Amino acid sequence: MNTVVGAALARQMQTESMLSMQDFEVLVHLTDVENARLRVSELARAMRWEKSRLSHHLSRMEKRGLIGREECSSDGRGAFIVLTPEGRAAIEAAAPSHVDAVRRYFFDVLTSDDVKALRSISERVTARVEATDTCPSE
Repeated sequence: MNTVVGAALARQMQTESMLSMQDFEVLVHLTDVENARLRVSELARAMRWEKSRLSHHLSRMEKRGLIGREECSSDGRGAFIVLTPEGRAAIEAAAPSHVDAVRRYFFDVLTSDDVKALRSISERVTARVEATDTCPSE
């Protein structure tokens, strides 16, 4: 199910918005925080990605104008990843059709009891994984 639904959502996202699901996830994280800016390490932790993998992806997004980098005045070694106006426009354009696709492919076929069961199962599985797995190291 994860593979089938994920592939359908990825195709929809790419076709309608020219964003990958990974681009969309980065943009979601940036829009969910005050000032639309995060340190690379914070973003890597939130996405559960290796920092090097994320850095490569962010470089590609930066070339497309979706994100930018700003120096961190309190730490000369680091930088903030910031949402650009182009990135905000991209996610605002992509989000409505993505929400519709998630609803159409997934939630529309579930009953309210299914959703409750799915929430319970998801919480237990996530708690188990988080208790035994570590996020990628920086």
